[in-house]
Amino acid sequence: MLPRASAFLIFAAALATSGATVADPLALGASGEPLEMAAEHLDLDVEAKTALLTGAVKLTKGALTVACPRVEIRYDQVPHVTWAKGSGGVVAEVKGVRAEAPEVELDLAGQALSLRGGVRLTRGEGWITADQATIQIATGKVSMTGVKGSIPVERGARSGAKPPP
Repeated sequence: MLPRASAFLIFAAALATSGATVADPLALGASGEPLEMAAEHLDLDVEAKTALLTGAVKLTKGALTVACPRVEIRYDQVPHVTWAKGSGGVVAEVKGVRAEAPEVELDLAGQALSLRGGVRLTRGEGWITADQATIQIATGKVSMTGVKGSIPVERGARSGAKPPP
């Protein structure tokens, strides 16, 4: 009979290489929602509590989706995913905000998505570029540095007009 860790590795590897989407048992975060993962390949190191997903990686947690070629993951003893870093050109979407950047770091305990290396955020017709951006997953609030952008103005808007209540 295979040890439990070996059986899990064989099962995870078979699912990862089949292209199937898996609600990963390593992935229950603080909010209780699973971190669902899909990738072409998975390398799992049980001793180091790390995993590497490569090839068309997609992570989904509630309203958040992250897609990129490579994701490094760390998890704890339970096992719960505690941290993830995506690289190779990242596209993330949360609550109607689309973010593109060379890399992203996902802090599951803090429920924050940090994008670095030149970020482009879009929502509707508006866009903003920034050196870096942090998106609070639960609220959709965004904080950025080094900002430039274009935000559409409603036609017929009058100078000094107050926004509707």
